Amino acid sequence: MTTSDMTADGTADEGPESRRLDGNAAAGPLRELFSVDIIAAACTCAHCGGTTALAEHVLYADAPALVLRCPSCTGVVLRYASAGGQARLDLTGARLLVLDLAHDGRPG
Repeated sequence: MTTSDMTADGTADEGPESRRLDGNAAAGPLRELFSVDIIAAACTCAHCGGTTALAEHVLYADAPALVLRCPSCTGVVLRYASAGGQARLDLTGARLLVLDLAHDGRPG
């Protein structure tokens, strides 16, 4: 180890690689997210910036996928389809989803 591998207090600097994990480490936190009722989420539209609950968005269910559009600008915020044992969720039209969780971090 060289002095460039040390921090100011003399401990070893592990570098950014020591903080890097593979995607499997996200399973626990993401399980919490995907176990809640997403329709109650406040959704910020990527097109107009308006924020409304997903329940208030306009649903088009007669296409091959469910399509939710912003009630303000009609931009597509969410598309969902499932077929052949796979689910596809496209949120490119949603800038942010805010979900309320109970105090213990589990869905309320």
